Amino acid sequence: MAPRGTKGRRVHAKPKRPVSLVSRLGPGLITGAADDDPSGVATYSQAGAQFGPDMLWTVVFAYPLMVAVQLISARIGRVTGAGLAANMAKVLPRPAVGLLVGLLFVANTVNIGADIAAMGAAGNLVTGWNAKVLMAAFALASLLLQLFVPYHRYVYMLKWLTLALFAYVGVIFTVHIDWLQVAGHIVLPRFTLSSAAVTVIVAIFGTTISPYLFFWQSSEEVEDLEAAGARDLRHTPRRKAEAELRRIRWDTMVGMAFSEIIAFFIMLTAAATLHAAGKTDIQTSAEAAQALKPIAGPLAFALFSAGIIGTGLLALPVLAGSAAYAISESFGWRMGLEHEPWEAPGFYAIISASMLLALGVVFSPLDPIKALFWSAVLNGVIAVPIMAGMMLVGSRHKEMGAFTATLSQRIFGWAATAVMAAAAIAMFVMGPT
Repeated sequence: MAPRGTKGRRVHAKPKRPVSLVSRLGPGLITGAADDDPSGVATYSQAGAQFGPDMLWTVVFAYPLMVAVQLISARIGRVTGAGLAANMAKVLPRPAVGLLVGLLFVANTVNIGADIAAMGAAGNLVTGWNAKVLMAAFALASLLLQLFVPYHRYVYMLKWLTLALFAYVGVIFTVHIDWLQVAGHIVLPRFTLSSAAVTVIVAIFGTTISPYLFFWQSSEEVEDLEAAGARDLRHTPRRKAEAELRRIRWDTMVGMAFSEIIAFFIMLTAAATLHAAGKTDIQTSAEAAQALKPIAGPLAFALFSAGIIGTGLLALPVLAGSAAYAISESFGWRMGLEHEPWEAPGFYAIISASMLLALGVVFSPLDPIKALFWSAVLNGVIAVPIMAGMMLVGSRHKEMGAFTATLSQRIFGWAATAVMAAAAIAMFVMGPT
């Protein structure tokens, strides 16, 4: 990556360092919000509709695991000044890294296609306009923003898009909730450990602890370094480095809490409305929104639909960008959203290819309903080797210097890796539904 201020970078005035805790939210907040994309909304809705409140425990259980994994990925980017793929190549064979990056691209492309389909369907429900036209419009708008808006402006727009998630908080206030009963189901969930239950659990973990989030947050910490004209933490005075690590911890913990609270509300809404009404077979986020209308009223329907479109617009650049960062790092290409498209052609070619192939998936005979759910399952499976490689990098003094992952981060990070591995194995042993 070219250093800031050299040829090949979009030159802009260096912003003053923000001081408030809220203004210091950045990569962690955007990463957490992007986690609740239409694919996630569909997965959480399906879990709530099928199992009622008995899957809410997964959201609570996943939070510390999610925080640890994202903290380590962010730490790797900030400490080394390089993204996750470049660092993984130092501890894993290059062919293995190439395979993992290739699987990431496939999973992200399928996920983008499924998200675009969900956004188009939601837009059709609200406006009555042609869903396929809306899909193409959403994809084109997102692609153009990624190509022609520099990072320091685009990231500001993404922060505002996180507000779309509050639509799901609003939905919960349109229905009656017995909070005492909800607490009881979280502590003592009641469900049979069937193939269907295991598949849903794997999908929840897959959409919560997703590989694209690791690559995105790590790379955005590098982007922030370059945008601020700063050095990586290995070449930064100890006191300043510790302050940056505290900022990363605050940003990540808030971002992941935001993600999990919204996931909790989505699942609870589906449980309190769809499951309670006996509608247990929900396949897409748009279908969940449509089903809410006669049960919870037009306000719940409108808020849920708006949330699908807003979170989709937030998630598309994260999905496409994370694959572009990973592949560009693997090949040593110039990369970064602060570059003009002609200055980083390989990086932007990956973003464009991902978006266009995703549109191809939407308009192909492939069933976008199944793709939406199974993309989450696929993420759950490929996350395991990626997480293992990330944990190795974060624990090595050679790469991290004095700023290796903390003991608690290593414990929870390896626990998250083990949980993802166990869930994926259980799914294959019991067979998918």
